[in-house]
Amino acid sequence: MQVGKVLRAKERAMYSSMTRSIKIQVEPTYLEDQSEPEQDYYVWAYHVVIENAGDETVQLRSRYWKITDSSGRVHEVRGAGVVGEQPVLQPGERFEYTSGTPLGTPSGIMFGNYEMENDHGETFEVDIPAFSLDCPHAKRMLH
Repeated sequence: MQVGKVLRAKERAMYSSMTRSIKIQVEPTYLEDQSEPEQDYYVWAYHVVIENAGDETVQLRSRYWKITDSSGRVHEVRGAGVVGEQPVLQPGERFEYTSGTPLGTPSGIMFGNYEMENDHGETFEVDIPAFSLDCPHAKRMLH
């Protein structure tokens, strides 16, 4: 398993991981037009690419997200599929979607996993790499 690779694209970060030949790429974007910093409301979109680099057909069954803001508040999300779909990916195929999340602080972190099922009915988890949610106007703190 490869986790935590960060690729820079136009000043935005793209995070990438691979589990069992399923590649996940995530690119977060701060949505300034939907955020209200004076009311401690910050919104991000994240674009996800799921690519089947293996030799078996898989179906995405469910998702799990753990979202932590910079104050340490945690929000967990579980559910069937993504954006109302449970895509089937043949070898070499990819599925892309965009979703979003609000936070009460100007920064945070997200990670999670997808539950996949192959043709033989075997289920397995695919890691979603941890990615940073950072408001470009927030003060940066080094830990």
